[in-house]
Amino acid sequence: MMKKLIIGLFALLPTFVMAAGPSVPLMDANNDLTDKASLQRGAQLFMNYCLGCHQMQYQRYERTFRDIGIPTDIGQEQLIFDGSKVGGHILNAMDQDDAAKWFGAAPPDLTLISRVKSPDYIYTYLKSFYKDESRPFGVNNTVFPLVGMPHVLQELQGLPLPITEEVEEHGKMVTKIVGLETDGSGEMSTDEYDHAARDITNFLAYVGEPSRLESESLGIKVLGFLLILFILAFFLKKEYWRDVH
Repeated sequence: MMKKLIIGLFALLPTFVMAAGPSVPLMDANNDLTDKASLQRGAQLFMNYCLGCHQMQYQRYERTFRDIGIPTDIGQEQLIFDGSKVGGHILNAMDQDDAAKWFGAAPPDLTLISRVKSPDYIYTYLKSFYKDESRPFGVNNTVFPLVGMPHVLQELQGLPLPITEEVEEHGKMVTKIVGLETDGSGEMSTDEYDHAARDITNFLAYVGEPSRLESESLGIKVLGFLLILFILAFFLKKEYWRDVH
């Protein structure tokens, strides 16, 4: 029992590191949940590049298509690749035990990642991979050091190269990464990749809280109702107290 517990703790270590938060400044994602075109592009990118490893076990295809404005038949034809039913959850066929062997820990479910972390974190993470031949997949990440996954969007962005600088810390000279520059091998320009990363971030932010826009709209209506009720109550009070005085 103790042996299994120790093994389990080591398997979760990358998750704890990720949860500790980045040591680099986060970029502003500027995501917009009202931009359905962005959400649709983000869904397409996620299904093509992320779903092979990362599931969304608390989100259904049908709900997703309806919320972001994709007709069900088109979504089923173009965004469901494994024959899953449109009413099913967004899952993949990867065996979790095999995934743990390949990556050191099973890839996390991403349904709530935008709420556990933040859209700014996701956006910065997607833009922070760089070449590191010492790592198993040949890449590292400035936001999540020693990341155990490949740069799945490399064909779009290219392979960023680290820009390093010698700085003094605690009386010693150390090499620090001060920036990244792409090698030009990607299918997208820098601006195009920025938009793609923002679209994926926007989609993940939506999935983390699908009813957010509806809740905000309802909240505004409730506040408006309470304001009107307050005004009516205020004048009613004045009317009653006028006779008293």
